[in-house]
Amino acid sequence: MFLSLSIICLTVAVLLAQANKMTAKPIAEAKAMKLQNAISEVVPLFDNDPVAEAYLMPDGSGDSLLVYPAKKGDEVVGYAINSSSNNGFGGEIQIMVGFDIEDRIINYAVLQHAETPGLGSKMAEWFKNPEKQSQSVIGRDLSQGTLIVSKDGGTVDAITASTITSRAFLEAINKAYLAYSDSKAEAFSGATPTTPASEEAHASAEIKEEEKNNE
Repeated sequence: MFLSLSIICLTVAVLLAQANKMTAKPIAEAKAMKLQNAISEVVPLFDNDPVAEAYLMPDGSGDSLLVYPAKKGDEVVGYAINSSSNNGFGGEIQIMVGFDIEDRIINYAVLQHAETPGLGSKMAEWFKNPEKQSQSVIGRDLSQGTLIVSKDGGTVDAITASTITSRAFLEAINKAYLAYSDSKAEAFSGATPTTPASEEAHASAEIKEEEKNNE
C-alpha cells in the first residue's frame, strides 16, 4: 500500500509540474498583455515601450509605485501609475491611473479588487461618468488639491452605500499623484530616475497578485 501511494503521489507531482511548465508562458503573456492594455487605456498615444522604461517612485507613505512613462518620440506625453490601497471594504484595491503633463487625470483602470458586487465594484465606471461631473475624477487637476469624498468635505461624490470603497479608491489616486509629481519634476530637471523598476519589482507585484487570488 505504501509503495502504491508513493507511485501515485510521484505521478501526480510529475503531471502537475508538466502542467505548470506548459501554462507558465501563456499566463505570463496574458499578464503582460493585460498590463499593456491598462497602460494604453489611461495615457495618450505613445510610441515607446512604457514597461521597459518603468521605474519606481515614492508614494508619500513609505512605499514605492511603478511608473510607466508614455512618450511620443523623445517627448513625455503622460504617465501611467500602478497604485493601490489596502483600505477597501474587501481589502486591497489596485488601479492604473494615467496623468497628462499638466497634472490632470486622463483615465484609470481597475486592475483588481474584492469589493462587493453591485456596490463597491461600481468604481470601475462610477468615477469616470461624463454625465456626472461631481463624481467623475477624469480631467481633474490634482495640483489644486487631493481628491476627497464629499462626505469628508471634498468634491467627489462617493459611490452610493460604498463610502469606504470610495475613500480607498481616491487614496490610491492621491498616492499615484505623488509619484507622478516626483516623476514630472525629475523629467523637467533632466534627471534620470534613480530607481529603475527591476525584474524583482515586477515579480514581487505578480507574487502579490497570486497570493491575493489564492486567498
